[in-house]
Amino acid sequence: MTTAFVLGGGGVLGAVEVGMLRALLERGIVPDLVLGTSIGALNGALVAQDPTPDVVERLTGLWTTAARTREVYGDRPMRTVRRALSTRTHVYSSRPLARLLREELGEATFEELPVRLQVCAAHIERAAEHWFDSGPVVEAVVASAAVPGLLPPARIGDDHYLDGGIVNSVPVGRAVELGATRVFVLQVGRVDRPLRAPAKPWEVARVSFEIARRHRFVREMAALPDDVEAHVLPASGTSARDDSLLAHRDFASIEARIEATYATSRDYLDAHLGRSP
Repeated sequence: MTTAFVLGGGGVLGAVEVGMLRALLERGIVPDLVLGTSIGALNGALVAQDPTPDVVERLTGLWTTAARTREVYGDRPMRTVRRALSTRTHVYSSRPLARLLREELGEATFEELPVRLQVCAAHIERAAEHWFDSGPVVEAVVASAAVPGLLPPARIGDDHYLDGGIVNSVPVGRAVELGATRVFVLQVGRVDRPLRAPAKPWEVARVSFEIARRHRFVREMAALPDDVEAHVLPASGTSARDDSLLAHRDFASIEARIEATYATSRDYLDAHLGRSP
């Protein structure tokens, strides 16, 4: 049996994936393969480096530090306005994110990780999804998490990348292509909420993206071979408030979301796999 963890994108909602990881690792479910997109690439990189329950404490510390310091999306309003005017492409620098990642991952490469990891980004010049599976992990994760309009496109060599969620937000199909026979999907909860027609200009892009993301996810789940066991873990602590214009800055209740999702994921695993000893 080849077990894959598929960690989807979702910005600050990615904290719920920490609760899912806790439930899985406490139960002794360890991945042979980790696939991550956007914030799922960040969480996935740490679990691929340390596939033990200890990684949950590291991830919780990383998320609570980000919430407390607001380092990633915490620039003063005037600075973000000046950056938007000068770059015409983004409002935040990617350097704080890269710095946080290096504090956790150092100069790790994909080849050094004890668990196979692949990270998805959107390749601009080829207009296609790109899978990082070699070289430095940090620059791949930064590329995968380069949210359009918020962070700059990531440049690696002569190529440029944007957030992997544009092309493959929850890469279930990729896991099967790579030989997974048991897949645990760690998603942030948006796929569970009903969509409504946009009523404000800034809602148009979000709703359009959600349609594309959910369509591919549903299609790939429906196409799973009969011999592949798949589990979509439930997320808790999310709501329509998380879809607001400034939701990317809302790090409130990080620990509560992690705990709530840990409880629902633990209950899900007990119900579908039998109670753990």
